[in-house]
Amino acid sequence: MSVLTLDAEALYGELQRGVRGLCSAETRLVGVTSGGAWLAERLQRDLRLEGEHGTISSAMHRDDFAQRGLASGGQTVLPFDVNAAQIIILDDVLYTGRTIRAVINELFDYGRPASIQLAVLVDRGGRELPIQADYAAARVALPPNQLLELARDADDRFHFRVEAA
Repeated sequence: MSVLTLDAEALYGELQRGVRGLCSAETRLVGVTSGGAWLAERLQRDLRLEGEHGTISSAMHRDDFAQRGLASGGQTVLPFDVNAAQIIILDDVLYTGRTIRAVINELFDYGRPASIQLAVLVDRGGRELPIQADYAAARVALPPNQLLELARDADDRFHFRVEAA
């Protein structure tokens, strides 16, 4: 069995270039807790964007809420008006599309954005819903029994963990 090795810092550099190309002066970054929120926080700083990034939780709109309950990953914090905003949702790994569906539902609880785009560090395929990233730094194939998770160290550097599902 081969071991997947991905350089999360190099992929972050690719994501930064891709998100820069999607941004306008009106763009607001919103990161999905927790990996996407880390990406949004760092991109907000590295791209020198005005204002603050937002963080969004999928917990309240998940279709598996009865099994999972509320996760301890964080709450939704949107420090700007969502109405008419151009929003880029950021996530670490796009898989089935169910988390992004839940996040979009959560976002609409706060208002009606002008547009929503999705940028991810890794698209691992395996979609169950018709959701696609506008930008993915990498596309990889993983068996369904493996989890790919972004982690960060005390120096704010990213790395991946690959674990059995």
